[in-house]
Amino acid sequence: MLDGWRLVMVIRLLCREWRIVLFMLCACAIPPASLRAQDCASCHDQSQKLPKSAHAALSCDTCHSDHDKFPHPADAIKPECGTCHADEAADYARSVHGVTAKKGNEAADCSVCHGSAHELIRPKSTEFRATTPDTCGKCHSGVVAQYKASVHGQAVARGVAQAPLCSDCHGEHSIQRHTDKASPVSAGRITETCSGCHGNVNLAKRFGMPSDRLVSFEASFHGLAAKSGNQSVANCASCHGVHNILPSSDPKSTVNAQNLAATCGKCHAGAGQRFAISPVHILANQAEPIPVFWVRIVYLFLIPGVIGLMLAHNFGDWLRKVSRIRFAPVAAPVVPARAAKPEVRMLGFERIEHAVLVISFLVLGWTGFALKYPDEWWARPLLLWEGHWPVRSWIHRAAAVAFILVSAAHAVSIIVSPRLRRHWMELWPSMRDLREAIENMAYNLGRGSVRPHRSAHSYVEKAEYWAVVWGALVMALTGLMLWANNLMLALLPKMWLDVATSVHFYEAVLATLAIVVWHFYSVIFDPDVYPMDTAWFSGLSARKNEATPHEKKETPV
Repeated sequence: MLDGWRLVMVIRLLCREWRIVLFMLCACAIPPASLRAQDCASCHDQSQKLPKSAHAALSCDTCHSDHDKFPHPADAIKPECGTCHADEAADYARSVHGVTAKKGNEAADCSVCHGSAHELIRPKSTEFRATTPDTCGKCHSGVVAQYKASVHGQAVARGVAQAPLCSDCHGEHSIQRHTDKASPVSAGRITETCSGCHGNVNLAKRFGMPSDRLVSFEASFHGLAAKSGNQSVANCASCHGVHNILPSSDPKSTVNAQNLAATCGKCHAGAGQRFAISPVHILANQAEPIPVFWVRIVYLFLIPGVIGLMLAHNFGDWLRKVSRIRFAPVAAPVVPARAAKPEVRMLGFERIEHAVLVISFLVLGWTGFALKYPDEWWARPLLLWEGHWPVRSWIHRAAAVAFILVSAAHAVSIIVSPRLRRHWMELWPSMRDLREAIENMAYNLGRGSVRPHRSAHSYVEKAEYWAVVWGALVMALTGLMLWANNLMLALLPKMWLDVATSVHFYEAVLATLAIVVWHFYSVIFDPDVYPMDTAWFSGLSARKNEATPHEKKETPV
């Protein structure tokens, strides 16, 4: 039992060290899971930095599980970021950095990019974005030097928050090599990545950037081929550069007018040697070359005009014939006369030519429009291998060769065979064809009740034949220009390749519609030959005799 003097001394000691007592009471009262930074400040200066970091809301023991042991064990387990950031850790493990680190090699990790866990700043903050290029420059100094000199790096230096950083293009934690298909900067995805900014109308308007670059690229051969899955076709980076992107007005830019020959020459040897390469991004009604403009205007009037006349002619013809069949009085039975020998409409060699022409035309149409409309269901089978082999292009060119060869064979056969030449002369145009066309068109539109005369080889067959001749010449010429694009770019201004592209597409549309509307009606849907004219197979037509001017009056439609 303490005497009075000793009791007084203990009480005085406790009063003097009241802070120790208070700390012990607080340590007993505060649960371990809520240890605050200021509680560790007496020994750890990191706790003074924590309130300014992105982890300010966390208590120290959220990461440091051995805080309750004092002194702290020397082998205390250091916290892992993946404990809280599991998704980011999983992305990092699959990234080029994570794979490199897993092999035991030096690679960027969380602390290299974000800094210490006690003082890291929020990734979305302006301060973090401003330091991102320097952070990446710790390992990629040469690349970052190019980036800082580029239009993007200069914008970041000026404080433009919307300017793209390394992580905007390459990704954040899941960075892959550009050769990996999953990488946002791979050949198959670079256009999509660039479109994040250059396809944004608001950004384009705010910073005075052209708003049509993505649309015009996707409408070009390069864009269409890339959309189809072609990995080797030129993309945004092929022309504009990767980290060294500069405005076209800069003499050092790869797309400066003085440097386009070298840039395009990487794929098209000799391009721009004789003539300067004209603008690459071409969009209808927006700075397109004058010849391209007139080609488009002519075809936009020609296609609906020609196909519209065909529809009016054939629909009227169909109505007249169906009305005659439906409402004509039943004729008395007539003893059939001895049938005359039917006329041969297509000779044997002509039928072979026709078969090759049909197959090559169908394949050309399928493979050609598959490039223009790669998302359609009928185009997808052609594009299954496009990422590795240009199967669609191979098939299209093989069909083009067959089409050109059968056209040449037809011309040669006319020259060397008198019989084929005499048969071909029946398709030579005359003024009679114009008169018959006008009279039959008027009749089909409801003028008159007597069907006008139509020759055995009438304006219907002649118009179709000479349209095929014209189309074959135009498609072969423009197709060969597009096939030999390197030679064309070396010998002619790029503008003429643009003209060939435009003509080739519009002529294909016109030819396809003409076949469907004019030819299919003539050989399938015409009531006189339905369900099919067999001349293509047997050489003998199923078409009934055409009316003469002395034909009896019919019931009007």
